[in-house]
Amino acid sequence: MMKTMKGPGIFLAQFAGDAAPFGSLAEIAGWAADLGYKGVQIPTWDARLFDLSKAGTSKDYCDEIAGVCREAGVEITDLSTHLQGQLVAVHPGFDDAFDGFAAPEVRGNPKARQAWAVEQLKLAAKASAHFGFKSHVTFSGALAWPYLYPWPQRPAGLVETAFDELARRWTPILDAFDEAGCDVGYEIHPGEDLFDGATFEMFLERTGHHPRCQINYDPSHFVLQQLDYLDFIDIYHERICAFHVKDAEFNPTGRQGVYSGYQPWVKRAGRFRSLGDGQVDFAGIFSKLAEYDYDSWAVLEWECCLKSPAQGAAEGAPFIASHIIEVTDKAFDDFATGGTDEAANRRMLGID
Repeated sequence: MMKTMKGPGIFLAQFAGDAAPFGSLAEIAGWAADLGYKGVQIPTWDARLFDLSKAGTSKDYCDEIAGVCREAGVEITDLSTHLQGQLVAVHPGFDDAFDGFAAPEVRGNPKARQAWAVEQLKLAAKASAHFGFKSHVTFSGALAWPYLYPWPQRPAGLVETAFDELARRWTPILDAFDEAGCDVGYEIHPGEDLFDGATFEMFLERTGHHPRCQINYDPSHFVLQQLDYLDFIDIYHERICAFHVKDAEFNPTGRQGVYSGYQPWVKRAGRFRSLGDGQVDFAGIFSKLAEYDYDSWAVLEWECCLKSPAQGAAEGAPFIASHIIEVTDKAFDDFATGGTDEAANRRMLGID
């Protein structure tokens, strides 16, 4: 039997805030339900919504959080540790930029910050087990990213060493998620060392093709790289455990292309858009995922350089709902079946 994906869901990270209805889980979950969302993806770093330490040590707390969401009219799709995952591997050139993602007590101390990030991921694994989740979404972090464009020429072995180290840091975390029965969906994203299929394969190989090393599929990042996001599904569908539904557009000019000339988002050749306003072929994506029996969540990640989050969220739920394919349990030409059997098949083929 073919499978139908779940949705629409919404990633709460871009919407959480101090003002109602965005300052508590109960309020923001109710807001999402009122817009037509069936699930919410929770950012584990936002204390206004979630306490990861409690979730990792108390199933009762997780049951309570799940109950809050059910009462509001939604379920939890899974947990996100994008910010903590980023801190598992930070090139020294980005220490100051990423320090704010960490707990205050480890800022300014890269080793302590990394250890804190690893512990956060392991807490997320335990929390995912308490909830009974089958997927988790995160970032890989990056050591090699500053050396993306090889000028001056990269020293031999530099990238290989970076990916060896990245896999060394992540393998114990992947093992913790394996114990929890939960996949880790890395968002394939520029700025991370896992930013396309080739880099994911380099990492996957170094983890020993770890069964929990999976992908959070987001086509918007592939549009900005000019990567074939439909072919990506054909190649990696067995490793896709999560799906961020996000739109983007790429309009190169004589002045800028993929790198976008350090321009602000609104002036970039490649920029994120609200659902339906960009160039992503969502009909093709939802069809591909249905073909490959993807049955997890379709989750809106709203990012747009023009449209307000309120409008983007309101438009996102019906957009996703209209693209989810309720897969068929019968062939369209069943009405014309001849009801043949093996003996009839043999006669039709001229086999004695």
